Amino acid sequence: MMQQLQIDIVSDVSCPWCIVGYSALKIALERIKDDVSANITWHPFELNPQMPSEGQEINEHLGEKYGIDQAQIDQNREMIKQRGADVGYDFGVRGGGRIYNTFNAHRLLHWAKNFNKQTELKLRLFDLYFQQAGDPSDHKQLLKCVEDVGLPLSEAQNILNSTQFEEDVRKEQQYYQSMGISSVPAVIVNQKHLISGGQPADVFEQALVQISQTQVQQS
Repeated sequence: MMQQLQIDIVSDVSCPWCIVGYSALKIALERIKDDVSANITWHPFELNPQMPSEGQEINEHLGEKYGIDQAQIDQNREMIKQRGADVGYDFGVRGGGRIYNTFNAHRLLHWAKNFNKQTELKLRLFDLYFQQAGDPSDHKQLLKCVEDVGLPLSEAQNILNSTQFEEDVRKEQQYYQSMGISSVPAVIVNQKHLISGGQPADVFEQALVQISQTQVQQS
């Protein structure tokens, strides 16, 4: 019998490990699709909630935040690009750029749940930031992403021009922080099994199969 899993993913659209992890999760789900299906919901996490509107040069930011030098930054970037390539995600040739505040992107993702288009919008926002060196705090660029996935443009415009969903997003962030989530991606299966980080597809597959088998035994 097909087992249905609820998968909640806590992540940020400017987190490279989040798209690596999701891409690996997608591969794992494809491998076990005859036995397991999943309902995926995305939840907000801001890597840099205090980031000003103009953002910050990313190499400068990484050096300040993690205390690493340019050689280490370059090495980490190449490793992430390779991990992305391993799961079919192309980070392109981006070697710098800026990092931005992502709060408005999370408001739109919260709204997109109403249309069952959260994952489509999330992936489009990943591409905006990582493949196009775009600004996920810029209203115009956010609206282009909304349009690209077929969401109502005027409604999204109204959200961005208001405070709609601000409280909802902050409450979700606080909830997951209170649950001990301090880094992303955090993949939570059936509200109790945590898989942390951008794990390889094999790790996701093994965990999901084990969880689904336990679910069968308990039913």
